[in-house]
Amino acid sequence: MRFLFSRIQGGGVLPPRPQSKQVLLSFLGGTIGIMVIAYLTQQFGLPLMMAPFGATCALLFAAPDSPLAQPRSVIGGHFIASLVGVVIAKYVGAGPVEMGLAVGLAIALMHASRTLHAPAGADPLVILLAGEVSWSYLFVPSLLGSIVLVAIAVVINNVGHEKAWPKYWY
Repeated sequence: MRFLFSRIQGGGVLPPRPQSKQVLLSFLGGTIGIMVIAYLTQQFGLPLMMAPFGATCALLFAAPDSPLAQPRSVIGGHFIASLVGVVIAKYVGAGPVEMGLAVGLAIALMHASRTLHAPAGADPLVILLAGEVSWSYLFVPSLLGSIVLVAIAVVINNVGHEKAWPKYWY
């Protein structure tokens, strides 16, 4: 027990407080990103909104330099994780074992393909909990919604001359 306690004490240093400008940009990015997705959903009847996009906004706008916040990870991660969710839902089932398997498989495939995006780990759960899901879910909301958020991030994350986002695309 002492061994376990010694490992979980932490001991690292708290990261520095972000600058006010970064906090404001993260607020604006998250607000605008979700508002645009919601607006497009309402105006065009496209079901673009899914809960993991809120967490995607947290990475895109509050931690834009993270490898998990790069376009490759956002778009590829959501697509791969949604693909896993649809395949498991259609061909395996939607019970507790299947949910665990779907999330674990999505994480492993994102990791192996260098498209790891933590919020996308929830995509298979969203799909399995929704019940009947069609293949179109891969494109709307998953692919199209993540592309819209990345497009907004390109604008928001490049405000100011000292910034350059993304760090890479492929």
